Amino acid sequence: MTIEDLLYSAEHEWLATDGSGSATVGITDFATQELGDIVFVQLPEVGTEVTAGAVIGEVESTKSVSDLFSPVSGTVTEINEALSDSPELVNTDPFSQGWLMKISLSAEPAGLLNRQDYLALTAD
Repeated sequence: MTIEDLLYSAEHEWLATDGSGSATVGITDFATQELGDIVFVQLPEVGTEVTAGAVIGEVESTKSVSDLFSPVSGTVTEINEALSDSPELVNTDPFSQGWLMKISLSAEPAGLLNRQDYLALTAD
């Protein structure tokens, strides 16, 4: 899957679905540029039920602390453990090694943007 194939939320999360009812979630390159150097990521525990649009964690940078929002509803099945020791992976590789969590979907993703619409949203 390429960056062009991802779905995006207005809150700057990306979503990659695998066709089997599971999705990987991260934050976008735009968000990492706005946040600055990320120094800590708080994620929900595996097994947590999440709801689309609800706050599910925080990202702390040298500039601020920002909420993470779930782009979909479902159950967290995995979190990126590498981020506890290396939160900067979110800055350096947000679409690959810097992914945040995997969610087993309880409903099809809705209200998300394609790459072109997301880029239009973030254009000044």
